[in-house]
Amino acid sequence: MCIRDRFEDKRFYNHPGVDLIAISRAAWKNISSGKVKSGGSTLTMQTIRLSRKGKQRNIWQKMIEVVMAVRLECGFSKEEIMALYCSQAPFGNNVVGLEAASWRYFGKNSNLLSWGEAATLAVLPNSPSLVHLGRNRETLLKKRNRLLEKMYKAGELDSTSCQLAMAEPLPGKPLALPQYAPHLLVRTYLENFKNKSGKSTVTRSTLIKDLQMQVSSIVARHHEALKGNGINNVAALVAEVETGDILAYVGNVYKPGKPEFDSQVDIILSPRSTGSILKPFLYSVMLNDGEILPNTLVPDIPTQIASYSPQNFNKEYDGAVPAKRVLERSLNVPAVRMLRSYSYQKFHYLLKKMGMSTLGQPADHYGLSLILGGSEGKLYDIAGMYASMARTLNHFRKNSSRYDPADFHPLNYVLKAPEPKKDVDLMKLDESGLLSAASIWSTFNAMEEVSRPDRENNWRQFSSSQRVAWKTGTSFGFRDGWAVGCTPKYVIAVWVGNADGEGRPGLTGIATAAPVMFDIIKLLKPSPWFELPYDEMERIATCRQSGHRALEICEDKDSIWVPVTGLKTPPCPYHQLIHLDASAKWRVESECESTSNMIHRSWFVLPPAQEWFYKTKNQQYKTLPPYRKDCIT
Repeated sequence: MCIRDRFEDKRFYNHPGVDLIAISRAAWKNISSGKVKSGGSTLTMQTIRLSRKGKQRNIWQKMIEVVMAVRLECGFSKEEIMALYCSQAPFGNNVVGLEAASWRYFGKNSNLLSWGEAATLAVLPNSPSLVHLGRNRETLLKKRNRLLEKMYKAGELDSTSCQLAMAEPLPGKPLALPQYAPHLLVRTYLENFKNKSGKSTVTRSTLIKDLQMQVSSIVARHHEALKGNGINNVAALVAEVETGDILAYVGNVYKPGKPEFDSQVDIILSPRSTGSILKPFLYSVMLNDGEILPNTLVPDIPTQIASYSPQNFNKEYDGAVPAKRVLERSLNVPAVRMLRSYSYQKFHYLLKKMGMSTLGQPADHYGLSLILGGSEGKLYDIAGMYASMARTLNHFRKNSSRYDPADFHPLNYVLKAPEPKKDVDLMKLDESGLLSAASIWSTFNAMEEVSRPDRENNWRQFSSSQRVAWKTGTSFGFRDGWAVGCTPKYVIAVWVGNADGEGRPGLTGIATAAPVMFDIIKLLKPSPWFELPYDEMERIATCRQSGHRALEICEDKDSIWVPVTGLKTPPCPYHQLIHLDASAKWRVESECESTSNMIHRSWFVLPPAQEWFYKTKNQQYKTLPPYRKDCIT
């Protein structure tokens, strides 16, 4: 709105905040007419007046404005003063600020305004009541055209441009302001402007407009189907892994005027029960500390720990399952037993170090329920934690197999000035990280195998389908549905439920949040999968049945990549060498059978409680043969 100085303050770029010529002329006019006809204020003085709302307009206040205007000129450039004025100037219809006025009256950014549109806005702050559907429009037209005429005479417009600008119609009914990211707008105000002062009232976000609109459309489309089941709220977040910049921020479905949808609640910042969404962090840290291998068997049997009795979602038990299947199938009982083995105190500490800001109570407050939704988390934090894991893995090779502690940081929505790229200072890097690259790689590969929603089950058949490490979560009482997906470039986080905490049948992460997440993933450019961090991994032989490091007597072996810390795990505890008679039907001992007649075999044996459930799901499992009668003492 630099053309405004042509209308109201033509010496703006030359005076020190006060225009003595304009003040003298205004004083002469007022004295001559016997009433106030002109004020003589500069744009700088008007900027000061706008900042001092509620002050009376008299000689004393005018003198104060003069002094403050001169001070403002000493501390700010002319461009900064003009920006301050434009951001605070009134434009009628309760519209404040140039950008808001540009969208309200013309539906576009201010830098896209035509000469006629810009001139209309330039004359409005002088008399903002002129923009009215039923009156004063002729006065506004004359003021606008007079400004355009001044610009033509000053040589800033040619005659054709001036005539075309004068022929442009005045704005009609005010347009609705665009609502691309209303929840982030409120957040920005609360975090950056409320009760704060500064030179700028503008924050540029990291959002990508087209992606934001597409994600909003996907959320709205799924909400139309979900609300039939009384599920009123959906939130989604897309962030870039490398920078942590948020590219799309949909805090909730936006339904103004419909209070039943609680549209004003920003779910992204709302603490909600985490369900199973934290399980990958436990899996990763146990790999990191050398307590499990990817296929290590974990007991899956009825469990009672003091007064706590966790249950699987399907109310069934497998006896024992590989650790990575605990992630793939999101089994609760094995996860609780893993947490008990690892220590919920250590896990609580890890989550806080990773950036989970909602753990305000000591670890004992949550206990083992920490892994099954006994704590609350924010979508914003959870997405940031997954992004930090991916960032650590991406940087491992670039950092010469070292770790940058700064790789674990929260997400960001404020656009920052680009910094020149610097070579990595290896002296400032650590030999170890919060989680090792090897454990993160193994975790993401396990998460990739999670069964996708029905319509996505054949995803491997399509070459364009993205490889995604992802996890869902469902809180107790079907109150919260979570889904988080991670690729080397992006993190996508989705929450579905009701802001008031009401549970609904069928409100699970896999059924409600995952379809939203996968629709969003289709908008993003595919990228190559994470690189294998060879420096921290070892290819070892593992027992195919137990998942432990293989013994000599383990007949079926797999050769797999594991974190080097996995070498600390114990060898297979489930295989034992047994002795059979010549018929191979009975177990014998040297006291009842000659060793020359014995058949020696390796046998996979689970503890009785695990075996009872395991053999019902694994038909190939064979129980130990009984002892021959003459060998029973």
